[in-house]
Amino acid sequence: MDKIANGIWRVRFGNPESHTPVNLRETEVRTEELAKLDCHGVSPFSLSDMVIKQSARGIYLELPLKAEEHIYGFGLQLHRVDHTGRKKVIRVNSDPVADTGDSHAPVPFYVTTAGYGVLVDTSRYATFYCGTNLRKGASENKKFEQKEIGTSEIELYGYQTTEGDRSVVVDIPSAEGIDVYLFEGPDMVTAVQRYNLFSGGGVLPPMWGLGMWYRAYSAASREDVMRLAKCFRDDGMPVDVFGFEPGWQTKAYSCSFVWDESRFPDHEGMLDELYDMNYRVNLWEHLFVHPTSPMYEDLMPYSGDYEVWEGLVPDLAVKEARDIFAKHHLKEFVEKGISGFKLDECDSSDFVHSNWSFPDIATFPSGMDGEQMHNQLGTLYQSAIQAPFEALGRRTLSQVRSSGALTSPFPFVLYSDLYNHKVFIRGVVNCGFSGLLWSPEVRQAESPEDLIRRIQTAVFSPMALLNCWRIPNPPWMQVDRDKNVRGEFLDNYKDIRDICRKLFEIRMTLIPYLYTSYAKYSIEGLPPFRALVMDYPDDPNTYEIDDAYMMGDSILVAPIITGTSERDVYLPKGRWRCFWTNEAYEGGQAYTFAPGLERIPVFVKEGTLLPLAKPLPYVSDNATFDITVRAYGDRPSDCFLYEDDGTTFEYRKGSFNWVKLTWNEGVDVERIGNYTGKRYNITDWELFK
Repeated sequence: MDKIANGIWRVRFGNPESHTPVNLRETEVRTEELAKLDCHGVSPFSLSDMVIKQSARGIYLELPLKAEEHIYGFGLQLHRVDHTGRKKVIRVNSDPVADTGDSHAPVPFYVTTAGYGVLVDTSRYATFYCGTNLRKGASENKKFEQKEIGTSEIELYGYQTTEGDRSVVVDIPSAEGIDVYLFEGPDMVTAVQRYNLFSGGGVLPPMWGLGMWYRAYSAASREDVMRLAKCFRDDGMPVDVFGFEPGWQTKAYSCSFVWDESRFPDHEGMLDELYDMNYRVNLWEHLFVHPTSPMYEDLMPYSGDYEVWEGLVPDLAVKEARDIFAKHHLKEFVEKGISGFKLDECDSSDFVHSNWSFPDIATFPSGMDGEQMHNQLGTLYQSAIQAPFEALGRRTLSQVRSSGALTSPFPFVLYSDLYNHKVFIRGVVNCGFSGLLWSPEVRQAESPEDLIRRIQTAVFSPMALLNCWRIPNPPWMQVDRDKNVRGEFLDNYKDIRDICRKLFEIRMTLIPYLYTSYAKYSIEGLPPFRALVMDYPDDPNTYEIDDAYMMGDSILVAPIITGTSERDVYLPKGRWRCFWTNEAYEGGQAYTFAPGLERIPVFVKEGTLLPLAKPLPYVSDNATFDITVRAYGDRPSDCFLYEDDGTTFEYRKGSFNWVKLTWNEGVDVERIGNYTGKRYNITDWELFK
């Protein structure tokens, strides 16, 4: 067993494969930041606690699991939070319709309430049996137990908890060796911090990326785009990012990566107009390269042996392919002001759209097969697209539909073509266990109520995004798609628009708080969005909560879905304040709330100094925020706001401040650091005892 860094150990068995998340990584372990975390200096397991052996299938791994432990993680799991007693297959899939482990972003990492984490370093479709079975003979003492005879399928085959100490068994197919990384706590959130710092730390997005996003109609023309852009500004709707969907290219399935001048004549002139209106522009694409693309011939020798949608699949694990891809994006897009990309369909499909993506038996110039490439493709794609922004010294925040292990440093947020609201909320809860970010994006809506409820969830999430690719007009004007296309608007659309505007403004109010939460993610590895069990692992009432989560250190969010006017919210121990009314609630119990259509239950920890900004219409490069500080309780703790230029990588050289806010019958302000600019003005305060 080798000690890799403070609180991190590696166990190596046999001859591990060369194409694994750790071997393919391009980021450095944050050893200095890891050294600052509390550590007992003892591995979660000894070698005698583990079983690793070669089998005819590949590698067999067995790790102990105590009776009281609960397991979380495995990437973006949309159907369950607590995986104890379940089987999970780490396989990328664009249609994760069941609780199997399939995911847009499966990660072979888990963390438990005992306060440790485990990473199995493989790109294979590994299977984790999370305490599902007991060894032969373990039930010998139960042979005289009497059980009721089942009279239904659920009684016969339904989920049953395995009692007593168990094991996590991992089946890693095809491998002849494996590296297993163990992450000490001492608690769950610290184990996750170690994993994120081992990955390279969390991402620090540009400040504008935390504003509102709007993706336009896929069939839009230049005139349609400019009409929408002007409409948002005229109506006072805060929007920072304007997204183009597939129609901007000459070919989309597969991609040409060339502007369609018939629909967007003088597209550079159009982009300049959008930039002058303070929009950041994001372009949709996927990886598969059409024969008409300028990159096609150059990528031919560096691509896999199967096409997708009649296009090449570049092997981005090969330097030549990555350089060709990144240089085209740098020259044609990023140098011309494009702020980011939406990386679509880099997952595969088995359940719904089985006619696309490459087979698992495909081969690639790097030596990877299709199975490994499926699980790594999203990560390699993110790295290739990040490269041009790094070259220009400019941050991005972008979207991606597939990711994997060790991706917390990448400036990409996940999304899905699934659309169940409960599932989307669960994605926000789950993403923090595995170094991922998730967007519960708003697309179509069944009703104005559904639109508002979904926007509320998006506003209190990692990315506040409306993806209106199916409709030419804003959804608050008409939620019915056919009527929206025909230009038939709701009689009360202005009232709905006003509610949406207020929600957009709430998002803008929270940007300094959110930006600081992301800074902690970058520096300390602390997830900005996380399940309640991460902060309260000793409270069994939090173990199954999959519809409420922490946003930063101080805010608890509990979304409401359409068709319900009230919901129960469990508040963990301590005292909490309603974000809207400032009313106090004692924790350690559940309450029923009916906040009305325009609000969802949101709570702030007692003892918090909460910075709330005057909402801006957009976040410009030189934006400053006028902040009112809310003080909750008699003795609020100090608040530290992170401050830098918001767009470049100068913070990596130490150009940033911590703005210390101290309660002293008012708010005292102290700037600590080397950044010479000023992004925050503390203009007022409110005390709530």
